[in-house]
Amino acid sequence: MKGCFRIPTTGAFGDPIDENPSGAMMEAGFKSVGLDWRYQLFRVPAVGLQEGLNGIRAMGFSGLNLTIPHKIAAVPYMDGLSESAALIGAINTIMIKDGKLYGENTDGKGFIIGLREKGISMSGKRIVILGAGGAARAISVECALAGAVQLTIINRTEAKGRELAELIAKKTSCAAEFVHWTEKVRIPSCDILVNATNIGLYPDESLPDIDYESIDQNMVVQDIITNPAYTPFLQKVNRLGAHTLDGQSMLVYQGALAVELWTGKKPDPEAMRKALKMLS
Repeated sequence: MKGCFRIPTTGAFGDPIDENPSGAMMEAGFKSVGLDWRYQLFRVPAVGLQEGLNGIRAMGFSGLNLTIPHKIAAVPYMDGLSESAALIGAINTIMIKDGKLYGENTDGKGFIIGLREKGISMSGKRIVILGAGGAARAISVECALAGAVQLTIINRTEAKGRELAELIAKKTSCAAEFVHWTEKVRIPSCDILVNATNIGLYPDESLPDIDYESIDQNMVVQDIITNPAYTPFLQKVNRLGAHTLDGQSMLVYQGALAVELWTGKKPDPEAMRKALKMLS
């Protein structure tokens, strides 16, 4: 039996975590391609990251996922990076082949696929993203590479927001701008609005501090939070008449991409979605 695992941020290497909701989803993906693989969570402190990576290499794992702050810290230890992961400057997925570690970021790709499955293409789209953290970076880069024509980054920390906007403008063909997130910031005209912050993540029931009257009914509004799937933000926006999408599709498709990278086989995303919903 082979397997993969995900490294959260706290605790000690070798200390497994009993609660593993993402494991059921990933193992459903393995099962759908006929593999009896396990997906186990282990706590690895920041100071033990290099030792943890050496450990999984030695134990013959096929790969792993990473959570923050390891997504950025693991980059220097990679033997190779995908084009988009190099642009993003962060990874969430590692493949192990012939003893070498290859970094990928499936977050943004999962976002793109989730929208595509709803019939929404990035080509020619104007996108506004709330936040400039790791998820926002991944989504921004993938949207730009997929054909978006305009990205607006709204963030409270000016340096971080400007840096992301400048990265997109310089490294891709997509235009990009930064808007400072002030109280009740107005949402510029766009096709897609994305909440890439953790505002509203359970048990938080707060809402992003924006001008909700500026949300157009023709906008597609996506929240990347998966717990709860139907966030207070999406509930508010839905009452305004805009089309809303929750974060579970992004989670399923980024997970399906990871399974494919590790196994070389395409899993059934519906089987993974079903396993996830059973735990929701």
